[in-house]
Parts: sequence; structure tokens; C-alpha cells
Amino acid sequence: MTDNVENLIFEHARILPESTSTQRKTPRGFGRMEVALTGLRRDMVLSEEGVVEPELRIDRLSERVERIERRLALVE
Repeated sequence: MTDNVENLIFEHARILPESTSTQRKTPRGFGRMEVALTGLRRDMVLSEEGVVEPELRIDRLSERVERIERRLALVE
């Protein structure tokens, strides 16, 4: 019986370093995933910025045309 207990203890002692090394590797993997996600978010923001800028220009041009029409009394 004592041999079984000792073997069990040694087995657990052998497994512990393996599991802790896996835990040490995991945060680096998450760090890489976080960097990748941050890059994707940045790309999405830049893409949306590329869409918003022309819309703002169109809005400003529309406002300018409306002002010109009012000054020239083209609008009833």
C-alpha cells in the first residue's frame, strides 16, 4: 500500500512541472492574440475613417451649395 501511495505522489510530482510549463506558455499565446486583435481593431478604425471622411466632405459641399443657392435667391 505504501508503494502505491509513494508512486502516486511521485506521479503527481512529475506531472506538476509539465502543467506549470504549459501555464507559462499560455499567457504569451494570449499576448500574441491580443496583439493580433489590436491590429484588427486598428485596421477596422482606419477603414471606417476612410468611409467617414468622404461623407463629411459631401456634407460640407452640400451645405456650401445650399448657402450659395440662398445668396443667389435660387431657392424658393
